[in-house]
Formats: sequence, C-alpha cells, structure tokens
Amino acid sequence: MRRRNFLSAGAAVGGLGLLAACAPGSDSGGGGETAPAADEVETDIASLGDITLTVWDQEVRGAQNDAIEALLGAFQEKFPNVTVERNSRSFDDLQQQTSLALSGNDVPDVLQVNNARGDMGTFVADGLLTDLTGYAEAYGWRDRFSPSVLSKMQYSADGVTFGEGSLYGLAQTGEVCGIFYSQKKLDELGLTAPATWDELFSLVDAAAEAGERPIMLGNLDQWPALHVFGPLQANFVDAQTIITLGMGNAGADWTSEDNLAALTQLGEWGASGALGDSPNGLAYDDAWPMFTEGDGVLLIGGNWLGPDMEAVMGEDLRFMAPPAGADGKVATTGGTGIPFSIPAAAENQAAAAAFIDFITSYDAMAMIAENGGMPVNRTAELAPETGVNKDIYEAFDAVTTEGTLLPYLDYATPSFADTAGATLQELIGGQTDPAGAAEALQEDYGAFTEGS
Repeated sequence: MRRRNFLSAGAAVGGLGLLAACAPGSDSGGGGETAPAADEVETDIASLGDITLTVWDQEVRGAQNDAIEALLGAFQEKFPNVTVERNSRSFDDLQQQTSLALSGNDVPDVLQVNNARGDMGTFVADGLLTDLTGYAEAYGWRDRFSPSVLSKMQYSADGVTFGEGSLYGLAQTGEVCGIFYSQKKLDELGLTAPATWDELFSLVDAAAEAGERPIMLGNLDQWPALHVFGPLQANFVDAQTIITLGMGNAGADWTSEDNLAALTQLGEWGASGALGDSPNGLAYDDAWPMFTEGDGVLLIGGNWLGPDMEAVMGEDLRFMAPPAGADGKVATTGGTGIPFSIPAAAENQAAAAAFIDFITSYDAMAMIAENGGMPVNRTAELAPETGVNKDIYEAFDAVTTEGTLLPYLDYATPSFADTAGATLQELIGGQTDPAGAAEALQEDYGAFTEGS
C-alpha cells in the first residue's frame, strides 16, 4: 500500500555516500565506478562460480511474501551456483536501515529502495546506487516495461531531475488510483458507470439528490485526499504538466488556470457535502469499511483496497480507471511497488542484475498473479476471470499501455506530502479557497525547483 510520507529515510545519508560508493565490487563495475555498457554486462551467471547473493526486501505481507518465496526458489533452481540469503523486514524497518546499509561496510547485493526523492533521489545524488542502464539494455527491460512505469525509477545522475535519465531500480508490481463503485447502488439510482468526467459529475449530483453520500472519503490522515485529487486533476490539466509538478521538476506552476479549476472542483465537492459531512474527521481505515457496509456510491482510491473490500461486498464491488482526461486519454495517479535496486558497493552486481531480471520477467509476472499480487506487466492478460481484481488489472493495463500513469503528487519535494496533505484538507474543509491552496502548493514546489 502506498504510504503518505516516504521521504525521511535518505535524509541522514548526506556526504556519507561518496565514501560508501568507493568500496570495491567483485563482478561488474560496482563500487561507484561507471556502470557497465550493455556489451560489458556479464549475463552468464553460471560462469561466476559459487555466489551468495544477499537480498533485502519488504515483501512481508501474505501475497507479497508468497510470490517472492516462489521466485527465490525458481531462481536458485535455474542458477544452482547462487545461494540467496533473504533479509525481509517491514517497510518502515527497511527504510530505517537502508541509509545505514548503503553507507556502511555490510552492503546487500539487492535492495528495495523507495523511489521518492528523499530516498532513491538522495541515494542517487550521493552515488550510493548503481546506474542500471547497461543492464536494462542487455536484458531488454525497456522493451518489457512501458515508459510511464520506468519513469518512476529514473533520475538524472545528480538526483535533481526525477522521471528522466538513468534507471536505478525495477519494480515487480503496480499501483493505480481509480474509482470503486457499488453496482447495486448505481442500479438503485438508475445510473451507469460514467464514461466521461461530465457523466461522473452528473452522477455525483444525482447521488446527492437521492440522499446518498456520493463519494466516500476519510481524510483525517490528510494523504487520502491526494488520491482523490490526482485523478480529478487529470480532467483539467494535461498529463505532462502533472508529471512535471508531481516529479518536482522545474517548468510548471500550481497557480495556472487549469490547476485552479481542478482545485475549485475539489473545493466544491467539499462544500456541497459530496465527500460527506465531515471527511476530514474520518480516518482512512474507518472510511473504506463504511463503504463496504453501504455508505457511499463511489470511493476514489488505490487498488490495494480491492481485496479487503471484495471480501465483504463480493460481486457488488466494481472498479474502473477514471474517464479520459484533458489529453483525451486516461491518466491517473499511480506507480509501482517498491523497486529493486543494486547498491553501488554491492559485491555481486552481475548476479544481482540477473536476479532482478528474473523476478521481473514475463514468467515472474505470472507467478506474482498466481500468488495474489498485481504484476506491473502482462496485467490484463493475467487478470482473474471475475471479480474486482479483473477490473483493477484491466484498468492498470489500460492506463500504462494506452494512457499515462501519473506520479503520486507527494513525490514532488521532501516536504510536499505535508504541504499538499494539509492544503487539500483545508480546501475540503473550507479553511482556504482554491487560490490560496494553489499559492501554498506553488510556494513549496517553487522553492524546491528554484533551489535544485
């Protein structure tokens, strides 16, 4: 599940990166040296002799753990000379240990690194992660992954530009924010799932007139509103502008007319009660269970809610990507699971790259789906035959292959999660107006981009 604030882990690294990056690597250009070109990449892992590959991950939940364990077994069967030592821990624990590990002497070969600026961006700037460009070319990763997915794991070498440049990780799973709805509620209201944003706005009005809560939102935690606003913003703002804002790159402006229109719509939903009487007083983990019990017609949020809500609602629960946005194509907030990276000081980089290639291969996608995860590739092909996950898989595939997977807006700056969360909460609650909200967002974004 995507967390609200993932920006603190790398803050303590600072100048330690250059020291750690100078440690020697044993098999393919590690230790902070220039990354190997595609024709220099060693892909014959059997020729490397006996290797112990150390992997640190946070795939500890049921489906996640089942998938990675199955893949570890298959990898070692294919490469019997490689023994994988897996060190799994919670997301929070892994974040706390990552900066210490990267700047120390006991460095893992493969490490899941959160792709936000305060983590992956900081580690890239400090020279602590391996540029995977040569491996990507040797293994064909750019043919396997869509550009909008890969962009979530790309940085310039100085860590300043997010979404472009070299590749520093590769993910197995996908995330997408879309629209959950109760088919029963729509049938009772004589409505159908919206095919356009105008139809969605009309649906919200009709639900309110019928005495229903149109959109369930629990925003006490502040970050859930970003998962509502992100898809909504795409109706008013072109995808490239949202990418620029969300990646924290220079060249866009939160106070533009189209962003003001998006903020105005969210503010109107808050003022009219479309989000409920007190969405800012309702916790996220209280809101979605209420939705499963019949409170609300729509819930705009992340795909990770699907299995738990389906357990209660069964076939009544449906999911769809938002209607086509300002570009005429579907665009919505989303991303990837935590990418797998190779530390610059990793001892076994060639084997590490082979491992990452294996666990993100087309065959691996099938294993992930079989174990209950949502693979980042082959998603529609591997969708279940029925149920809400069929909707989710097909929606993610449509967004990543035909539309644009937009970044989580709190990727933008080290402080933007707090700024945006508080600002949207105030906008929904009527404590600020759209112009004031735009100015607050621009102040944080502008200060960061001007200083970077």
